[in-house]
Amino acid sequence: MKRLTTIMLLGLGAIFALSAQDVAYNFDQNADFSKYKTYRWVKHPQSLDIDQITLNQLKTSTEAELAKKGLTVSNTDQSDLVIVYQLATQNEKEITSWDTGYGYGPGWRGGWYGGGGMGMSTSTTNTITIGAVVLDMYDASTKNLIWRGKASKTLDPKAKPDKRQKNIQKAVAKLLKNYPPKKK
Repeated sequence: MKRLTTIMLLGLGAIFALSAQDVAYNFDQNADFSKYKTYRWVKHPQSLDIDQITLNQLKTSTEAELAKKGLTVSNTDQSDLVIVYQLATQNEKEITSWDTGYGYGPGWRGGWYGGGGMGMSTSTTNTITIGAVVLDMYDASTKNLIWRGKASKTLDPKAKPDKRQKNIQKAVAKLLKNYPPKKK
């Protein structure tokens, strides 16, 4: 019974780990982030095309987080930053299997060749779509990359609308949590 409980807990942990969003960022340590007040959006040429509703949700969530940091979006070609966004999805296979650890059939048992017990194993294969969002921030005047962030498991075209919006908001908040970066 204890073994079954442990297996179930490990299985639940794996499910939560798979559903967690992975976030990473990097930045130019010589950049003066205090001078950036405005930004404009540019789509990366290799970015996945997504529907306008999802793109608006992504931009709205990002703009709300950046507003908390003192940045405002510019509707002109003049801005301090250029944010180049790239969206991607990929399919990843996941194989889940479970085994009781007991087998059925002949085997070596304490010096004699005898039978075993009954056993059970199951296996399932699922395909998971991982939707990644990459934000690159460039200094508009120097055209140098000063900040890059990536959040995976953000875009899920199969999710219900409210779940999709929640995933985007959560990922963007995690992604921009450490923007602007703290100087040491």
